[in-house]
Amino acid sequence: MNKVILMGRLTRDPEVRYSQGENATAIARYTLAVDRRFSRNNSDGQTADFISCVAFGRSGEFAEKYLRKGTKIALTGRIQTGSYVNRDGVKVYTTEVVVEDQEFAESKNASAGNSDGGYSMPVSRPEPSAPGDGFMNIPDGIDEELPFN
Repeated sequence: MNKVILMGRLTRDPEVRYSQGENATAIARYTLAVDRRFSRNNSDGQTADFISCVAFGRSGEFAEKYLRKGTKIALTGRIQTGSYVNRDGVKVYTTEVVVEDQEFAESKNASAGNSDGGYSMPVSRPEPSAPGDGFMNIPDGIDEELPFN
């Protein structure tokens, strides 16, 4: 079985190209910085691994439209290895994750430094108005804090 699950942040905006032909397919490449949980005797000081990822088709289009440097995502995919001969005639081996599914791992506001998911609760709760009308009296100035505004 070849299955990979990763969560990390993009190190740069995805590089997107389209295949040639009648049915052009999006091909998005990006690098994901994945934090290491712990390291034993880590002499190089590296606390993250930088993993090359490639997304095809609709996943590639999603990456092009929504993913940016610093975006935290979770993805599933498979490891693919390959090789090629470079211009100097040296054989180069490659390893990358072919993305099968990708999704945001935090809200847009959380990535901007707001960890409450975009909703802020008022400091004091409004008290019900006169008994019998069934409505609450909302004080002036808190309407921008309501999520359904």
